[in-house]
Amino acid sequence: MLEIGQRAPGFSLKDSHGQDVSLTAYAGSKNVVLVFYPFAFSRVCTGELAEIRDQFSAFSNPSTELLAISCDPMFSLRAFAEAERLPFPMLSDFWPHGEVSSAYGVLNERLGCSGRATFVIDRAGTLRWQLHNEIPQARNLVDYGQILSSLE
Repeated sequence: MLEIGQRAPGFSLKDSHGQDVSLTAYAGSKNVVLVFYPFAFSRVCTGELAEIRDQFSAFSNPSTELLAISCDPMFSLRAFAEAERLPFPMLSDFWPHGEVSSAYGVLNERLGCSGRATFVIDRAGTLRWQLHNEIPQARNLVDYGQILSSLE
């Protein structure tokens, strides 16, 4: 498990349109909220990401970027983002399968998916907060606002 105060593992993943998105692109300019979720189109994940969509201004602003990550293939993520009108980048950790999820300690190898976890990384690339939930347990979004307000 990652420790608060350590440097967050770097990565570069394809988004739902095949564009590369890397953590280093935000270094020095934005805090990053990484939202790992198990499966596109599943009930709990759809509900959670729709709730983030509906409160998006609390998660993404000039100083913060939200990135959603799952082990689903890029094309599934595109269909999911379009169907649910998700305004944030959806990143595919499909191949090498779960490499970034594994680096963050959230790969569920038995199910072949990311766990349900959130990481807040400051502009310097330091892990400032993390939350791990069981796969069927949705996150409480109130927690996000508290940590993000402390990073402004």
